[in-house]
Amino acid sequence: MQKTMAKDERVPRGMSRSGLVLFSYGFRPFFLASALWAIVSIDLWAAFLRFGIPLATEYGTLHWHAHEMIFGFAPAILAGFLLTAIPNWTGRLPISGRPLAVLFSVWCAGRVAMLASTSIGVVPAVAIDCLFLPAMLVLCAREVVAGKKWKDLKVIAGLVVLSTANVIFHVDVIMGHNPELPIRLGLGAYVLLVTIVGGRILPSFTRNWLNQFGRTEFPVPYNHYDAATIIVGAASLAAWAIAPEAVLTGFCAAVAAVMNGIRLYRWRGWNVWQEPILFVLHAAYAFVPLGFAAVSLGTKGMPQVAVLHVFAIGAISLMMLAVMTRATRGHTGRKVKSSRFTNSSYIVLGAVALLRPTAELLPSLSTEILMASAIGWTVAFCMFAHEHAPFLCRERKPLGAKGN
Repeated sequence: MQKTMAKDERVPRGMSRSGLVLFSYGFRPFFLASALWAIVSIDLWAAFLRFGIPLATEYGTLHWHAHEMIFGFAPAILAGFLLTAIPNWTGRLPISGRPLAVLFSVWCAGRVAMLASTSIGVVPAVAIDCLFLPAMLVLCAREVVAGKKWKDLKVIAGLVVLSTANVIFHVDVIMGHNPELPIRLGLGAYVLLVTIVGGRILPSFTRNWLNQFGRTEFPVPYNHYDAATIIVGAASLAAWAIAPEAVLTGFCAAVAAVMNGIRLYRWRGWNVWQEPILFVLHAAYAFVPLGFAAVSLGTKGMPQVAVLHVFAIGAISLMMLAVMTRATRGHTGRKVKSSRFTNSSYIVLGAVALLRPTAELLPSLSTEILMASAIGWTVAFCMFAHEHAPFLCRERKPLGAKGN
């Protein structure tokens, strides 16, 4: 036991010097694979829309697209984040090496199975796909409980909702129903996680950056207002999932929009505009109140597809891209500074987040908007993969370097 402890003390978490670099820490395989799948899956969807190329026809091409965005692409980024963040929260060693490779293989198997659902059958494909999120749930819950970080059980609750929504999605598709409820439920889980985790990292990162320069325009610390905002947001998201066009839903969403807007203002993000890798976190969070405003407008006739894309691309995907770039640089021992290339990816994806919801609002330009959005999405994640793949695959974190 003493020898093991001594070895662990010599090699800090995430610093393993043997084995494949790709499987030395959770963010590495999942961030890279999620970016690649973002590119492949959206381009397959665009090819179907533009040229009618058959795609998961037995499952339903539209259903496949929605599923792979919400329960394929996004969970990989969430996994990469949680497998990196939870060890920092709990002080326990991260999953790495063979266990990480097995977990990653389960995610990959799900993507292949869903894509090949016409060949192998919908039910077997669904069974394979349903393995990953519960595995993540069990793994993360075990770490949080073992580390006695009870406040982080909120994140585990998000995984419970996602796992449940995925199963409901598949059941709806198999039964021939439109999976609108699980789509909103899944998106709501991600938005709730953004409000919980975002409220933890945005003020902290902003304060630390300002403190470097002796500035004192610090964000307002977490208090009862933040807790109330999260609770109101959770209630609004639940109402949206169940009754998206109800008057009460619109009222709750309007209140959540105002409260989240005020919350974002309290974080004083305008003070860090000179640091794009930090400012983009604030910009992505701005889509949270915008999304709630869209939910409110959805009760007055705004198409629900437009509403969900405000959340899906802006609040969720842009935030995920921002977190991926920051975590990749910080946890590979590089300066947490974004290049012009990375900054361009933020701008492109942000533009897509604003553009894509208009496809339902401007039917005459729908095809052009969808294609432009697919191109922009592809460009943004290609830029991430091109710049960060070498960091993720080849570069170990130098001993003595600090992550962020």
